Amino acid sequence: MKDDKPASAIKSVHVTLDILEAISQTKDGIGVSELADRLGSTKATIFRHLRTLLDRGYLSQDFASSRYRLGVRVHLLGRAAAQRVDLLTQSQQAIAELREETGESVTISAVGTRGVIVLETVFGTSVFEIGVRPGTEMQFHSSAQGKVALAFSRQPLMQWVRGRGLERFTEHTVCDHDKLQAEIEEVKAQGWATAPQEMILGLNAIAVPIFDESGDCIGTLGLVGFVQFIGRQPPPGHLLALKRAGERISANLGYRRQV
Repeated sequence: MKDDKPASAIKSVHVTLDILEAISQTKDGIGVSELADRLGSTKATIFRHLRTLLDRGYLSQDFASSRYRLGVRVHLLGRAAAQRVDLLTQSQQAIAELREETGESVTISAVGTRGVIVLETVFGTSVFEIGVRPGTEMQFHSSAQGKVALAFSRQPLMQWVRGRGLERFTEHTVCDHDKLQAEIEEVKAQGWATAPQEMILGLNAIAVPIFDESGDCIGTLGLVGFVQFIGRQPPPGHLLALKRAGERISANLGYRRQV
């Protein structure tokens, strides 16, 4: 297959990454000339990349020395990556036990800025493998996991959703902002969410939040199955097991419920 991206664009990406890696290895930052020498490039080329990275918040500049350092957005990316690794590591046993207890497929997801990203799916005990591929980004308004994120994340996710249209996937998808807001308030009150047939006909999920040590919702834990087995009002045993597993993972991440 022919690569549609021109070689110059690919080279530009490499230069950008080289700049970030070089700056990360310095203690007190680095200037344009030194960076150009280190990377074997021209000052003009390096400066163009530095300005873009500075404008986007990936670098900061000491105006007294004109030296560049890593910016806050790099810190946020690193923190997000570390959180996802921790989330997976600290959830493995709880996921396995939840799958055995309920027989349903289990998903662990991370809260993103535009949706909920599936990190792992463990298939249930049924002969039918029902789940969501890792890496899938589910929209906030049409998934149980997304509704949990809207209800419990400290990020202004609902504000972001209100500024956009709500895509309809099936006849059951909630596409009215006011109706969605009312549903999110209900999720906040009960501590869990469902989204029967809102993404795919015949399927449903129930999800609960996962909190980190700061009390922010950084992920969700969900059960996925056929709608006849997981309805809008899920089986009490499934819901209890899911809540218990979510609380356990949150505790593993350092969360302590405020009394």
